[in-house]
Amino acid sequence: MRRYDKKDFPTSEIRRFLEPGPIVLVSSAHRGRTNIMTMGWHMVMEFEPSLIGCYIWTENFSFELIRRSRECVFNIPTADIAATVVRIGNTSGRDIDKFAEFGLTPVAGATVKAPMVAECFANFECRLADARMVKRYSLFVFEVVKAHVARTPKYPRTIHYRGDGVFMISGRNTSRYRRLFKPGML
Repeated sequence: MRRYDKKDFPTSEIRRFLEPGPIVLVSSAHRGRTNIMTMGWHMVMEFEPSLIGCYIWTENFSFELIRRSRECVFNIPTADIAATVVRIGNTSGRDIDKFAEFGLTPVAGATVKAPMVAECFANFECRLADARMVKRYSLFVFEVVKAHVARTPKYPRTIHYRGDGVFMISGRNTSRYRRLFKPGML
């Protein structure tokens, strides 16, 4: 096995090595206002019930929409709309209707009032399951109450944030290590 020569690194930038998954578009609605935010800081917290934790900055327009409505949709975009995903993250829903501005289609959810984004590969309708860490850490814990996933492809080309404005598109899959894998252990 290779050993790496290491140097000191700023702790404020370690996220580029730990980003947990694909960039998502989080859509929300409250009292006639809707929004879409680009998010990279989320994590799976439990399988059954399916829980997702995420950080939402208090100054983000979505923060109050989600805190007050107690629901949202996690939408999984693919590489074909990567430029739109980045542009959404560079704007505020206080100033514009992001669905209209970026030509995205809002679709009514089956169980939540927040709209789904039709152009995304998957949509996970969520309800706030635990708000105890919102005030202190801006950490929301959601339960996925309904999931909608496209039939194909099996493995979509998702967008991942590497920090400092660098993104990665998911690449080639491998089953090379499958024989070593023990379900429930990783």
